[in-house]
Amino acid sequence: MLAALAAYQRGFAGRRAQICYAMKANSSLAVLQVFAQAGCGFDIVSGGELERALAAGAKGTDIIFSGVGKTRAEIRRALEVGIGCFNVESEAELEVLSEVAVAVGKTAHVSIRVNPDVDPKTHPYISTGLKGNKFGVPHERALHAYQRAAALPGLKVIGIDCHIGSQITDEAPYLDAMERVLDLVTAVEATGIPVHHIDFGGGLGIDYDGTVPPAADGLWRKLLARLDARGFGDRLLMIEPGRSLVGNAGVCISEVLYLKPGEHKNFCVIDAAMNDLPRPAMYQAYHAIAALKRGASHASATYDVVGPVCESGDWIGRDRALGVQAGDLLAVMSAGAYCMSMASNYNTRGRAAEVLVDGSQVHLIRERETTADQMRLERLL
Repeated sequence: MLAALAAYQRGFAGRRAQICYAMKANSSLAVLQVFAQAGCGFDIVSGGELERALAAGAKGTDIIFSGVGKTRAEIRRALEVGIGCFNVESEAELEVLSEVAVAVGKTAHVSIRVNPDVDPKTHPYISTGLKGNKFGVPHERALHAYQRAAALPGLKVIGIDCHIGSQITDEAPYLDAMERVLDLVTAVEATGIPVHHIDFGGGLGIDYDGTVPPAADGLWRKLLARLDARGFGDRLLMIEPGRSLVGNAGVCISEVLYLKPGEHKNFCVIDAAMNDLPRPAMYQAYHAIAALKRGASHASATYDVVGPVCESGDWIGRDRALGVQAGDLLAVMSAGAYCMSMASNYNTRGRAAEVLVDGSQVHLIRERETTADQMRLERLL
């Protein structure tokens, strides 16, 4: 995780910049603590994530609040802790932010998230910057939104925000989005509204299947060159990486329960399932799977690797060549992002233990969940 962060830090060396970890990728407290101690701020999308960031040692000013559906209670709490900025996602949200800020006697610092209508060429479920997506203010409405924000009581415009999607492996969408955002900054400032920071979001992909995304430091050298060329190189820059910081740092260790040969398919049934690793079921996502040999090697065969959950969508990998037998362990790779943070208790399955490795040190950072833990808040009639 720290090596991935270092690539961004190298890319921003000598610049005014703040890296805010997008904690929806993995919000375990010890993971947040690692990034807080490394100097990161946090990008949150809920009141629960706000409390997690604070519990991990972040200050309110280190946090930016994104998301299309902030509630009044979440806004009030964020104002109470002195949050750094609200990334506003609609004109209606501006009105609510103003109303709540005035009611509690605070000033809400706002950045408007602009939807630049740039195709990130990724899975449609994780694309966020097209006209058909729910995120952000449409590019053609952004100037009007800024003028409204500047006129509302209780608000102070401090920045502009853009996020076009997740698991992006091509630099071209970033460059296209940057050009559109900088055009808009010029237009906004021409009306007398200063834009103090420019937030380019996150979304840089990781290597799941041999597809190598741009290196973070190399990508930012190109983006900064464009910023300099257009006269914006001295602005405070903010980014919100998530998956690219944690995704390749995590593995899910599972035991082979049964090998089930079939006429058309062979199945390798493991004790991890779609509730532990939801990405394959949700996005048809690929995760490499490696056998962890403890003894003699076994003859290889092609398997669909599946879990015990009672759904046909409960698969972890299709058509994988594995030499395994019951009792062997498998490592599902690149499981650091959007696995534990999206895990559930479907089929009353307890969530896994989490272990953080730091060199030769091993830390249990989440205890294995029991059935009693799951039922603690429930009540019989």
